[in-house]
Amino acid sequence: MAKETRSFAVIGLGAFGSAVATELTRFGNQVIGVDLDERRIAQMAPTLSSAVILDTTDEMALKEAGIDQYDVALIAIGRDIQASILTTMNLKMLGIATIWVKASNKTHHRILSKLGADRVILPEQEMGRHIAQMLNNPVVQDYVSLGNGFSVVNIVIPARLNGREMASLDIGKTYDLRLLGLMRGTEFRPCDAPDLVLEEDDKLILLGKRPELRRFGDAL
Repeated sequence: MAKETRSFAVIGLGAFGSAVATELTRFGNQVIGVDLDERRIAQMAPTLSSAVILDTTDEMALKEAGIDQYDVALIAIGRDIQASILTTMNLKMLGIATIWVKASNKTHHRILSKLGADRVILPEQEMGRHIAQMLNNPVVQDYVSLGNGFSVVNIVIPARLNGREMASLDIGKTYDLRLLGLMRGTEFRPCDAPDLVLEEDDKLILLGKRPELRRFGDAL
């Protein structure tokens, strides 16, 4: 089953924000880029679904631009901590379902967490592709690149697969992947029993190459 695309607002088109926005667009999502710098907007406009010059510390300006209609917002504002905090508050007020924010330091991180950001990110632009991968496919909770094209990922079992047998996922048959185990809450379970029944929010630990992992995640 093909993955349903979502809409993303990426606020702040520096190196980090641009990397995430570009990857999300490449995955086929609707992405709007937002920045105060006209040059950045002009640079990214051909790549993204849309790009606008906007002061995101102004709640009304955000609403007039339709940012409240997007499913997910990533705030990637650089060193202007005040603008980052005000933007986070505004997006919370507008009711954006999921808000991720890039933090500049640990104090900034703590403030954003208190404001209710769903996830606060500290790493810089080298993490752009990693974040885009997780944002693009919500069943992939986290992954670690092992090099040479291989990764280990945690994939969350959605509600619709509750009660299904593990064998029905065809891991190792339809999908060229190796199942390393399953986390149920804080308990690790081996997956050698063919009649193992899945529960919602189980986390599968899978090893494989990124394209095959992505194909499996999209099918869920």
